[in-house]
Amino acid sequence: MTDIAAARAALAHLEIDDNPVSVRAKSRDFFWYSPVLKARMEHLSGDFVVAPRSEAEVIEVLRVCYAHDVPVTTRGAGTGNYGQAMPMAGGCILHMKNMAAVKAVHPGRVIVEPGCLLKDLDAACRAHSGQEIRMFSSTWATATIGGFIAGGSGGVGSVRWGSLRDIGNIIRLRVVTMEPEPRVLEFRGEELARVSHAYGTNGIITEVEMPLAPAYDWIGLFVAFDRFEDAAAYALDIANEDGILIKLSAVFEAPIAHDYFLRVKPHVGAGDHLVALMVAPHAMDGFRTFTARRKAARVIYRSDESAWERDPGPVFEYGWNHTTLRALKVDPSITYLQVRYAYPDHMAKVARVRETFGAEVLQHLEVIRENGRAMFAGLPIVKFTDEARLDEIVRLHEELGCMIFNPHRFTLEEGGRQTVDARQLAFKREADPKGLLNPGKMIAWEDPHWGYERMYSYGGMKAAE
Repeated sequence: MTDIAAARAALAHLEIDDNPVSVRAKSRDFFWYSPVLKARMEHLSGDFVVAPRSEAEVIEVLRVCYAHDVPVTTRGAGTGNYGQAMPMAGGCILHMKNMAAVKAVHPGRVIVEPGCLLKDLDAACRAHSGQEIRMFSSTWATATIGGFIAGGSGGVGSVRWGSLRDIGNIIRLRVVTMEPEPRVLEFRGEELARVSHAYGTNGIITEVEMPLAPAYDWIGLFVAFDRFEDAAAYALDIANEDGILIKLSAVFEAPIAHDYFLRVKPHVGAGDHLVALMVAPHAMDGFRTFTARRKAARVIYRSDESAWERDPGPVFEYGWNHTTLRALKVDPSITYLQVRYAYPDHMAKVARVRETFGAEVLQHLEVIRENGRAMFAGLPIVKFTDEARLDEIVRLHEELGCMIFNPHRFTLEEGGRQTVDARQLAFKREADPKGLLNPGKMIAWEDPHWGYERMYSYGGMKAAE
């Protein structure tokens, strides 16, 4: 039987927060991106927060909580937007803010604790050796490396390096289990898939080893087009130019830039489609040559030259889920989807989606690399009316051959590849025998007989009364 008071008392010598107001604040992530999750998760809160300062303290927390049947939900900075870090069963919030040390930087790799902010990790690698992390989320200023691995899938840099779970993009993870006597395990290679992008459901990451790349003072650019098709082709084709080194290539269908990018708005019209790029300084000659061949392209901003009255800030903070965030600040009624337009017919799929939905679903495309080929990931802006229509939009995308990673669902399976990850389930049975780690987020654990032909209808979470 769960005994919150006993666990709280046994951990009183650690950094504990049990103030109801701050505990609730530390129990929340960016679930409110989704109106569906907002209706179902607004009321959730942990019972107390523990912020361990070392792996030994993590082990102690897990040992005590196991003994008293207290659920544990791990938290980084809370920038995830699937409700990954929302404590569905209350209990202990394991806040990793104090485990933020960059332990070592070597040629091509870094060893770091999970609570380190992506921005701080990048800065440390640059200062130490002129290197940078390969990819990061658009929330890099506030997101942690541990949270990125446990809840993210890619981001700025994916145009060059692919997805976070692709071979070689994580070197090693150190993980603590939740058993009567927690074990410390180290994973490499095929074993990494057990805990990467698992929402902390089957182990607590205490150390990360990541690959690095040479650091550049990336030049941010905005390129405008009159036709969406020209913008999309440009973004894709420049990513396929092997001699032009880029870190971002994103497409925003009109009127996204005009309506939602307030510092860009004075420089674009409502009909302008925009491409955002990050280009290495030594590749700018190649960029200029490539762009000169595209007569439809108009370069309206360069971070190393342009003198806009209001500095737009880093270009990457307009891409990935920052696009959705900027739109929400202007119009709180909108929402978004996450779509995979697979190679080789990605352009045709985008065209069919645009023809089907028109302005109801505005295209925001991120060029990513998969199996050595550039393709599109979509984070379209969706005009939200009600849940039934949103579900229909999802269904229609899938009928058009597009894979949906549904950001309006809180489980691993529904928000991911729509199937059981046998490796993650098997490791949860081994590492979390009571099912106390982030409960409610893995359908295969909660309901082993769930039929995936009924995807997006799992009833594990209800709206608050």
